[in-house]
Amino acid sequence: MDSDAMPAALDAAGIVKTFGTHRALDRVSLTVRAGEVHGLLGENGSGKSTIIKILSGFHRPDAGELRLAGVAVPLPLTPERSTALGLRFVHQDLGLIPALTVAENFALPQLSAAAARQMTSERSMSRRATDVLGRYDVHLDPRATIRSLSGVERAMLAIVRAIDGLDEAANATQQDAALARILVLDEPTVFLPRRDVERLFELVRGLAQRGCGVLLVSHDLDEIAEVTDRITVLRDGTLAGTAATGSLSRAEMVELIVGRQLTRTAPQSRSTADADGAALALRVEGLTGGQVRGVSFDVAAGEIVGLTGLAGAGFDEIPYLLYGAKRATSGSVALRRAPLVLHRLRPHRALRAGMVLLPADRRRTAGLLALDLNDNVTVPRLAAFRAWFGLRRRAMRRDSRSLLQRFDVRPPDPSRLFSTLSGGNQQKALLAKWLEVKPDVVLVDEPTQGVDVGARAQIFDLFREFTAQGRAVVCASTDHEQLALLTDRTLVLSRGRIVAELSGEALTKQRIAEACFESEPVTYDAPDYSPDREGAES
Repeated sequence: MDSDAMPAALDAAGIVKTFGTHRALDRVSLTVRAGEVHGLLGENGSGKSTIIKILSGFHRPDAGELRLAGVAVPLPLTPERSTALGLRFVHQDLGLIPALTVAENFALPQLSAAAARQMTSERSMSRRATDVLGRYDVHLDPRATIRSLSGVERAMLAIVRAIDGLDEAANATQQDAALARILVLDEPTVFLPRRDVERLFELVRGLAQRGCGVLLVSHDLDEIAEVTDRITVLRDGTLAGTAATGSLSRAEMVELIVGRQLTRTAPQSRSTADADGAALALRVEGLTGGQVRGVSFDVAAGEIVGLTGLAGAGFDEIPYLLYGAKRATSGSVALRRAPLVLHRLRPHRALRAGMVLLPADRRRTAGLLALDLNDNVTVPRLAAFRAWFGLRRRAMRRDSRSLLQRFDVRPPDPSRLFSTLSGGNQQKALLAKWLEVKPDVVLVDEPTQGVDVGARAQIFDLFREFTAQGRAVVCASTDHEQLALLTDRTLVLSRGRIVAELSGEALTKQRIAEACFESEPVTYDAPDYSPDREGAES
């Protein structure tokens, strides 16, 4: 049956949600028909996650109406009510437990007290998982652990698990509403190899043919064009438009997402270090590993180079691959033109060679939460404080206090536990620790994540002071405004490859956002309006 003739499975109208003074959703409407695959598009911060969390019962809307299968449903929903009404959600992390088997993971949502009495044996769980998966032509060994499955097998298991039980939910909701039968997929293909995406889409199409409404959240416009019937685009918390997918070209989709017409020229490439005669700080050639595929770029001494893209593009893996924190499978890297053996690269070797890494997750992978600031900021330089009887603790405290004051860490108290500081002060303490080892290159992932505006400006200044000494910074970030303000050049990745290099007047928040939706290399003309960096700094 043509999806255009199908009734609305979900009809949300006039949804409003405010966080403090920020209006995340401003009278947004969204309709998903039974039997269609509907794409939900928009930049980061456009409101996609907020409306999904309202539908899942995680957020309470300020205003709005909701109808499911034609029946008015009072807002707010609770997670339990959302499930009972037939809404199912599969997020990027899939919600699977790697150490458990397929059968055990499949049974998790049903493990209420009543269900547990009916499913007391491994055999019964395995039989049920096999039967339900088989109905959707998904064939997995119920005894296999999740960690042994491929990415697409995990995704398909999560999807079938999510939609299992809709018939039982229908019986539970007969008195007050019809069953919605809505499956929400939030970036389900972002970490899948391209060859596996079609297998997943076959399952999605089959669900739509059975009358299920599928809401697919994705940044990949090629996938959106391939599998969806209609799209809804959000921009800055408002509804930018809804259209049949086939009625829009790729360029028109991007223009709807970013809110302006694209201006392009023929692709170009250049090396700032070679073209400008600057000293070379870092050369990367053919870097491959994880989602990254054959990436090459140079970084000049005194330069800040940004890396960005959409989720799953691979840009955020590059700092870890270069530092040896993730294993690269091929490529070469040179610091100050001195080659490093990439396959043998490990963090301690990268540090000795002159690179340091500030990870995005300060609390888990960057700072030592249980230790004080004295230990945190001096740990890379302990050799300088060694004595025949141990460590010169008094000298360490003098050094750390001076360092904390110089980097404006508040309070500059070496005895203060790292875990008690604000996000901005934690990041400044980590910068103090690593910049004091005098590296040639700083690799940083999301440097101002969870940092207030004042500390953010200070962190920018620290990077600029560092590069003014002839050193270099490689900054991976999803914050396009930050990249426009901070970097000299920004490289945009899509599907593991560089598709755009932006610099000068073309380096604006809008142009970065446009380039993120490209799949082939392009460059952009300089804009005919004031760039973001001027507006933001004024």
